Amino acid sequence: MQNIIQTLKGKILNVAQTVKKNPTILIKIAPILSFVIPLLILYYLYPESYEATWKGRTYYIFFIWLIFLELILSWEKIQVKIYKIKSTRFMAFTILSLLPTVYVIIANFYGLNTAIVDASPKGSWASFMPLSVEYLVFAILFALIILIAHGIKGLEDFSLPPCLVGIIGLIYLIDNLYPYAHFTPFQIIVPTTANLAASILNMMGYNTQMTIENHHIYGTVPLLTVWDPNNPLRSAASYIAWPCSGVDSLLLYSVTILLFLKNTGIPWTQRTSYFIIGAVITYFINIMRIVTIFIIGIDYGVGSPQWWQFHNYYGSLYSIIWIIAYPLIIIGIQTLWRKIKNRNITEKTMSLAVSCTFNQGDTSTFSAKPCLTNILAFSAGKDAMSSASNGP
Repeated sequence: MQNIIQTLKGKILNVAQTVKKNPTILIKIAPILSFVIPLLILYYLYPESYEATWKGRTYYIFFIWLIFLELILSWEKIQVKIYKIKSTRFMAFTILSLLPTVYVIIANFYGLNTAIVDASPKGSWASFMPLSVEYLVFAILFALIILIAHGIKGLEDFSLPPCLVGIIGLIYLIDNLYPYAHFTPFQIIVPTTANLAASILNMMGYNTQMTIENHHIYGTVPLLTVWDPNNPLRSAASYIAWPCSGVDSLLLYSVTILLFLKNTGIPWTQRTSYFIIGAVITYFINIMRIVTIFIIGIDYGVGSPQWWQFHNYYGSLYSIIWIIAYPLIIIGIQTLWRKIKNRNITEKTMSLAVSCTFNQGDTSTFSAKPCLTNILAFSAGKDAMSSASNGP
């Protein structure tokens, strides 16, 4: 046991010496460390909230994952703007890094969350208002930490994590203030989405009926009824408001992918194509989410534990996993395309060289000069094309 303790002490001392010699390492990883502690506190207090995507804290897992991914991909390029430990900038950075933990403690142990609920408008989802504020505060604090540590360029590189939690917080805030279908700008596309979901259910053999109702609580909202023609008792009916139709996923997709594409060297025509294709897939995923909710409602009943589990957790994961995976898919496509292009160019260069060899045979070096010139020109063109494909 003593040997293990001594080994651990030695490793801790080695890490401390490394950080002391190169404090930029600590500054680079500080943003992720500053949120791990408060998120662990929240998990201890509200473990069930990490089992829900809608009005829950599952998105924090993706928030940490995005920070970690950015650190891995940009570790060598990250520029630290804090040059001295004894400086005002470092002091501000330290205070900001501690604020997420301070906020969680004050909000949950010293009455801030209660004050937020009391200050919320009556008739809204006041009990969920602290969660919305929490998301927004975390987004702002993370942006400030990055801005102090790495400047404007660093904030551009780390723009995805704060945008994720910021958009989620804003969506929750809108739904808290305008519950159900009362936020008209987001409700506009819901009837179209519900109709498309009904069409897919029809193709699967179910009967459907959709009506637009003016509900005294929900507002103007589509009511979709689905039943099994072989057994009409197996049916499901539910109102569809904008949070259920995936409008939040489209907003999250748009901001996330636009920020990602902005920081790539991909030509604008390809960026536009990538964005449109991804938006169509995101919208289709939302439609399939509604379809699945109704199928579960038919099998288990609307409001059953299985129905709520999918509604509040698994359904939203469809979209968020796709949104996070899509940039990686784009990177993979671009890498593969670049390799294919370079291989084709190399094959053409080798083919030209072989052709020149056969043409010149054992003739004078004078006849080989045009071939040599062509090969060099072709190689120069290859380099130029490679630079253009890599982008700025």
